[in-house]
Amino acid sequence: MLQIETGRGQSVRAISRLLGRSPSTLSRELARQDSSTYCARSAGKRYRARRQLSVRQRRLTPGTPLFQLVRDHLVLWRWSPQQIAAKLSHMYPDDPAQRVSHETIYASIYAHPRGGLKKELVQALRQHKPKRGLR
Repeated sequence: MLQIETGRGQSVRAISRLLGRSPSTLSRELARQDSSTYCARSAGKRYRARRQLSVRQRRLTPGTPLFQLVRDHLVLWRWSPQQIAAKLSHMYPDDPAQRVSHETIYASIYAHPRGGLKKELVQALRQHKPKRGLR
């Protein structure tokens, strides 16, 4: 609709009244365009690309070397998440991708679906609580 109405030469305010949107919203959408004419298809492609880039990647995903290192320290050596986080900071002082906080470790453990891996990780904690308590 925006593409059609701008092609007809309608003003942003007229289109905003027609669509029931704020004029500033439409103005920002038109400003994101590379060319002087608005193309809905290319705008949609760019929107999806921006959304894809905005999703933050998880640090501790099963199968990664960092996850395996954290799991080994938890399960085999019975370290606490705080000890693991401190050790990683000392092991990799210049590589932030190889460091995780103790909160990230806890969140990773409790984010797992029910199953053997979650049970194993929760049992490795010093306080074996199946759910994380809220403050």
